[in-house]
Amino acid sequence: MSELELNINSGHEERITLFADVMLPVPVPKLFTYRIPFEWNDHVGVGFRVVVQFGKKKVLTGVVAAIHRTPPVEYEAKYILDVLDENPVVNERQLELFPWMADYYLCTQGEVLNAALPSGLKLHSESKIQLNPDFHPEYNDEEFTAREQQLLTALSGKKVLSYSEVADVLHIKTYLPVIKSLIRKGAILIFEELRDKYTPKKEKYVRLRKEYLAEKALEQLMKQLERRPGQLEVLLAYLRDVPVFRDPERNDKGLKQRKILEAGLSPSSLKTLIKNGIFELFEVHIPRYLTGISEMNADFTLSDEQEDTRRSIMEQLERHQTVLLYGVTGSGKTEIYIELIREVLAQGGQVLYLLPEIALTTQIVSRLRQVFSDVLGVYHSRYSDNERVEVWKGLAEGKLSFITGVRSAVFLPFSDLQLIIVDEEHEPSYKQYNPAPRYHARDVAQVLARIHHARVILGSATPALETYYLAKTGKFGLVELSGRYGGANLPEIIFADIRAERKRKTLRADFSSLLFEAMSEALARNEQVIIFQNRRGYAPYIMCEECGWIPKCSSCAVSLTYHLYSNQLRCHYCGHSEQYPTVCPACGASTFRTVGTGTEKLEEDLKLLFPEARVQRMDLDTTRSKYSYQNILSEFENGNIDILVGTQMVSKGLDFDRVRVVGIVDMDRMLHFPDFRATERGFQLAVQVSGRAGRREKRGLVIIQTYNLKQPVFTFISNHDFRGFYHAEIGERKKYRYPPYYRLIKITLKHRARETCTGASAWLGEVLGKRLPPGMVTGPYEPLIGKIRNRYLMELLIRIPRDKMNSQRVKETLYDSMVRVKQQRPYKQVTVVFDVDPM
Repeated sequence: MSELELNINSGHEERITLFADVMLPVPVPKLFTYRIPFEWNDHVGVGFRVVVQFGKKKVLTGVVAAIHRTPPVEYEAKYILDVLDENPVVNERQLELFPWMADYYLCTQGEVLNAALPSGLKLHSESKIQLNPDFHPEYNDEEFTAREQQLLTALSGKKVLSYSEVADVLHIKTYLPVIKSLIRKGAILIFEELRDKYTPKKEKYVRLRKEYLAEKALEQLMKQLERRPGQLEVLLAYLRDVPVFRDPERNDKGLKQRKILEAGLSPSSLKTLIKNGIFELFEVHIPRYLTGISEMNADFTLSDEQEDTRRSIMEQLERHQTVLLYGVTGSGKTEIYIELIREVLAQGGQVLYLLPEIALTTQIVSRLRQVFSDVLGVYHSRYSDNERVEVWKGLAEGKLSFITGVRSAVFLPFSDLQLIIVDEEHEPSYKQYNPAPRYHARDVAQVLARIHHARVILGSATPALETYYLAKTGKFGLVELSGRYGGANLPEIIFADIRAERKRKTLRADFSSLLFEAMSEALARNEQVIIFQNRRGYAPYIMCEECGWIPKCSSCAVSLTYHLYSNQLRCHYCGHSEQYPTVCPACGASTFRTVGTGTEKLEEDLKLLFPEARVQRMDLDTTRSKYSYQNILSEFENGNIDILVGTQMVSKGLDFDRVRVVGIVDMDRMLHFPDFRATERGFQLAVQVSGRAGRREKRGLVIIQTYNLKQPVFTFISNHDFRGFYHAEIGERKKYRYPPYYRLIKITLKHRARETCTGASAWLGEVLGKRLPPGMVTGPYEPLIGKIRNRYLMELLIRIPRDKMNSQRVKETLYDSMVRVKQQRPYKQVTVVFDVDPM
């Protein structure tokens, strides 16, 4: 849009007033319109970040979604305060995706934006203080304490101080009373300074100035430096690394300053050479995503079966936007993906490869980097703010064309996306639970592909029932890969009867004799073992042996989990922790016992049972640091760990040659969880964990411990029979009106008062019962855990028949009904959460 338009008839320039619709990271339904200052008309565009005032006190960073000439009717448009970018940070395809997500997942565009932008692209404010310009000590009758006078003196010298700097100046922690007192006396002002979180990584380089690149000039310089041996030594060291005559362009790139300093040369000599104009110092921006990239290119050849599968996928993609690759564990799906990625990148397109867990990215990313080198960017939450911003910018600027990451990678600024791979598509980790948007990355990938006219490959050895249903009914393409790579056999799966072993007293801690003997034999053969338990901590809870008292969280309706390492009781819902009790508050006794088993206890038991074995635990507690996954998996791959015990993260996509035995300690708990997907998840976890065993020439052994050997799902698990399981389960889904035959929306109401929450849910249930067809509304009912973080919960479940009803109209009815409820005075403070397609 031009800043000026010439009015030819009147012969004078006409000012054009432009307005911008700005998407703000706040949970409000509409975009806000702001006025663009006339002088910025040429400098603001769609996708630019801008700073605006929101309300009376807030200053926020938003993204321009549209530019036009229509002022808002309901309010007077405020001016944009600042423009942060010279180029768009968010592109038009993202601005097409964000509103779709807001509509589909019943949230606001601001909430989508907040989830999409990495923290490093969001401004943050820091409180600062300065002297009040109207403050004149000579005319002021106020008396100042010694500390107040100390702070005023510091401000007169430095002009502005942050709160943290105030603490340093005064050498005290409780500095707020001093600040408040000076504000009251009119001596200082507080203001918010907005700062960009992102800081580029820079490296200092030195190079020889151009006037010394001629031979005679360099010879003369070296003669001059003969009397200064330290400086001459620095110059010679530079020339050894940078052959300025043989390769003059190499001098332009220079040499890292730290390389010279790390060689033990004199820092002062280098500083003098720079000061005297012999060397020049400059900075180079180093993209963080290049760190640690391998130089080598891995070469491999697809097997005949893999090549046939690749061709089948390509044929299916010509007829379908989405293709399901159903391949058994260890069938070599990753190699097929790599070949498909190569083809897209060779044509100049972009690829997104989604993975469900950070743990899974560690091993696969190392393989991908060997093949794709510096066109690959990795995007997940364990990377720093700066690393994620650089991947975002690297993709936007065309420096990266291949991204692998977890669910949040769907928000990245792709411009020519041609292929999306969703590996282990069945994984619940692809679902975002809190906060909004509560999206599923697999489903968002379908929409993202439509926007870009791209293709999607969903891969799994145990597909989600909904996905397999869509493939079998022809909405997705279907390609099956039934053999393991290299001719490896699927593992043998056997079941250990815990009930019988407990009667015979043959259990070793929580391990059946069957599993104990299998572990012993594997360790004797220098093979590795994986033990799976889907519960972290030492024990689910402790109990007083005298009266049966169980410690519970004061904020949530759950028992506290015991963690031995820290000797703490912790709530896994709100994070509350407290020390292990010394006496029972109910009866005064001091004897407690642990009930149940977590990964921490299994680790301790294994160390006692196998004192010579090297045991390592991998769960949320041991993998909080950035490289902890990588370190544990590297140790396991290198044979420095004999037994790896862990939660779900040990079940997903890991590939180790020496694993022969896998044990699943508590299968029953997974199968009997009160959820319609419990059997499906139990089957998927069992098969996926089993897939870690025997992935090369030797057949693996999987031992599943259970109290009930007659459960029907065990037949399907032992035979690796996904199709049989699917046909048995799909009938149950249809009978009880669950996906894939029905779409679900779960509505959760939260409030600090139980009566208010119950009343609001009953009111909402009554309104929806009148506005929706009979049978669509279930509830309200109290969920399994009825209180979390001091808020009581009630739920309703909405069932929408697939392909028989307009789900968007139903969502509009739900949203409108929620607004009606919150308009009732008693229920204004009730929080209503929509979860579309809950897991």
